[in-house]
Order: sequence, then C-alpha cells, then structure tokens
Amino acid sequence: MFTPQKARWALASLLLIGGGLQAQLTINPTNEHPNPYDADADFFDLPGDREWGSTSAVDIDPDGESIWVAERCSANSCAGSDVDPIVKYDKEGNIVTSFGGGMFIFPHGIHVDAEGNVWVTDGRAANANELAANPSAAGKGHVVYKFSPTGEVLMTFGQPGVAGDGTGGDLLNEPNDVITAPNGDIYIAEGHSGQGATADWDTVARIAKYDKTGRFLESWGSIGTAPGEFRTPHSLAFDSRGRLFVADRGNVRIQIFEQDGTFITEWKQFGRLSGIFIDKNDILYAADSESSAVSNPGWRRGIRTGSAITGHVISFIPDPEQNPGGTSAAEGVAADAAGNIYGAEVGPRQLVRYTRKPQ
Repeated sequence: MFTPQKARWALASLLLIGGGLQAQLTINPTNEHPNPYDADADFFDLPGDREWGSTSAVDIDPDGESIWVAERCSANSCAGSDVDPIVKYDKEGNIVTSFGGGMFIFPHGIHVDAEGNVWVTDGRAANANELAANPSAAGKGHVVYKFSPTGEVLMTFGQPGVAGDGTGGDLLNEPNDVITAPNGDIYIAEGHSGQGATADWDTVARIAKYDKTGRFLESWGSIGTAPGEFRTPHSLAFDSRGRLFVADRGNVRIQIFEQDGTFITEWKQFGRLSGIFIDKNDILYAADSESSAVSNPGWRRGIRTGSAITGHVISFIPDPEQNPGGTSAAEGVAADAAGNIYGAEVGPRQLVRYTRKPQ
C-alpha cells in the first residue's frame, strides 16, 4: 500500500538525489562566524600508545573537567579486538581508566550521567567480512550498555547481535546515541541507515524512551522528513528547560521535542549535524562532519556554537580541509566546564582539544 508517509519519503529521496532537500535552499550558510579557538590534535594518547581509531563518542564527567571517549579499537570497528575502547582522561590528558575490551563492534554514542555512570551504544552487528575473519564477533552490536565509572555493566538495552524492527523496547536497531533526563528517564536514538538516498520506508528511525529502571515506556518517529520523522537521529542533548534536541543528520536539522515526544520546532542553521552537546549555560555545540556539495550545498564542515535558547550561531571552527572527502571534522562534540571543546573525529581518527585563543 502506498501510504502518505511513503509518498513523502519518495519525494524527499528524489530531492536528496537532486542535490539536497529543497527547504535547505532557504537557509543561508553560517560559515563566516569568528573562530576564537586554537586546535591541539596531540593532547591525548591511547593506552599502550596505540593508534587512534574512528570515534564519534565523547562526553564530560560530572566533575566538569574529565573527558570520556569511546573509539573503535584503532580501526573503524572493534571486531576481533580485545583492547579497551572506553577511556577516561583527566583535564591534563592523562589516562585515568579504560574498559570495555571485547564487548563492542561499533562504539558510536556516549553519555555520562549525573552519577558518573557511562552509557555507550554499539551501533551495529559484525558484517559478513568481519564474521569470516573473526567468528568471535558474533553476538555483539545493536545494544546500549550502562557501565559504572569503573566499568561494571549495570544495564543492557537490546539483545547483543540482534537487530530490532523499530517496535517495542526489547530489541534495538543501530542505536546512535543515548541520554538520560533529569528524572532518570532514558532516551535512545535508533537507526543509522536512514540518511542514504537508497533507504526504504521501513528503515528504523525513532526515539525509544525507558524509565530509570529500564522499563520501556514509548517511542516516536519513523523515516521521513516531516516534523517528528527522522533520517538518522544521530545525537541527543537536553537544554536547561528539559527539552530534547535531536541531531537529525539526514534531514540537515535539529529537531526539538518535549520529553513526551511532542514536536516543538526545528533549526537548520547549525548545518548537517553529527554531534550535539549543550552545556549548563545553554551553549549549544554542533558538529557538522558531512556537509558537502550534494548533502548540504554551500555549507562548510566544522563545529558551530550558539544558543540553545534563541538558536543564534555565535562561532564556527572550520574543518581545515577545504575540500574534504567522506567524513571529516568532528562527529562527536563535548565541552568542559572551562569552555574547552573536544571534537571526536571518525575520518581523521583523532580526538582534538580546542582552547580559547589568547585575547
């Protein structure tokens, strides 16, 4: 049956193939704002001095200064690796602890809650090539883990290695990110495959909500371009009002919701977001790692900062690559209490620290 939702999705796919969503043409690129930051790509080392893998996962400890990151085992996958992908650093860049070895295929999103517990999403199962090379990679992925600060597994959402169909709360499908509300409710953004022009109408694209005990409450969203629909809900953040911000990457927008899923508004001025972070002062940090002549014409990649209250863009840290290919610049982004910004990069495979330039 060709439903109205399928019709909207078919039209959106045609517009995407033709060079970007038509609505995006009315938004002027925010590429010219000042850049008040210096970059340091050598601030962090990994345990054992191993090479950085792809990483989109970075967050700040409740102490306001320690940094947590989850990287993909010196590659773009942890299949066949037993190294610890989850690492905590102090404010000087020293390694404090690490854990999670042998548990993940594709660490993707990270959230550190008010008690210091560390939540990490495993965004996919092993593919055929990975399974052929490493049979032990079976039975992993499509899950969210809640760890204690020392690495004890406290909760698991989803069934490792099994993809859900976007209904109910027992199974997950490509979980991108996870976040907890002030009351302890848990929100998981599902569906990484929806941003492509070839994605079909039954691709999972939703926000799943659980209470603090892990009991499934509700979900909202499906693939599409209308308010409350998604094409890869890639990252999540709350502002001081308790509103949920979703980086809807394939639709080149932020969507803002009440905690029950009621749509409030959408913003397009922060680019094609992969990562979003909002600090206690309602400064919004938005990581655009995928704008291109096809996906978001006229827009440069980089990190934009602005107001989560008004939506105004304040500054822009541009991707140093003028003509980037694939994924570049930061996918994950976070900022500590001192205002230092941390960009987690999938393409260049590094964690970059940005500090304020001297006045």
